[in-house]
Amino acid sequence: MDATTRARQADPATLVAAEAQQYLTFSAKGEMFALGILNVKEIIEFGTVTQIPMMPCFIRGVINLRGAVVPVIDLRARFGGGPTEVQRRTCIVIVEVAHPDGRQDLGIVVDAVSEVLEIAAAEIEPAPAFGSSVRADFIAGMGKVGGRFVIILDMARVLSVEEMAALTALSAAADDDASAAAPARLAH
Repeated sequence: MDATTRARQADPATLVAAEAQQYLTFSAKGEMFALGILNVKEIIEFGTVTQIPMMPCFIRGVINLRGAVVPVIDLRARFGGGPTEVQRRTCIVIVEVAHPDGRQDLGIVVDAVSEVLEIAAAEIEPAPAFGSSVRADFIAGMGKVGGRFVIILDMARVLSVEEMAALTALSAAADDDASAAAPARLAH
C-alpha cells in the first residue's frame, strides 16, 4: 500500500475531497462548461472593456477592477468562434491563473453563469479525442451531470499567458507583413 492510499484511509476528509469537487458551470458558444471553483475569484456584470489595439480577436481588452488592470478574454472567440454578443446575462468571471512569474487575474467573458455543482471524481470521464468544438488540450474532462455532459476546462491551458503572448506576437507579425505588402501592391 502506497503512502497516498494510507493517507486517504487515515483521513476521511481527504477521501471526501478526492471524491467530489465543486465547479462553476456556465454557457459559452452554445455549450455548457465548468471550471474548478477554486480558480474563481468573483463574477461581475459585463461593463466597460477598454480595447487594446493589435491584439488577437479573443482578447476583448482590459477592465479596471478596484484599481487593478485585468485582461479580459472572450471565451467564445478563444474557442474559435466569433466575439460574444453581449446580452442581459453576459458576465465576466474573474479567475486566478498561475504562470512562471506568479499569479495573475484574468477575466473571461461568458454568455451566462449557471450554478455551482459538485461533481464526483467517478463522474468525470477523460477528454474525448473528437466531438467537441473546443481544442482537446483545453478539456480536463467530461463531467456527467443529470444525464448530460459538462465540459470541464483546463483553465491553465485555456488561459495560458505564454500561448496568448505568442499568438499576440504572431498577430502583430501578420499585421506588419500585410502593411509592408500593401505599398508593394500599389506600386505595380
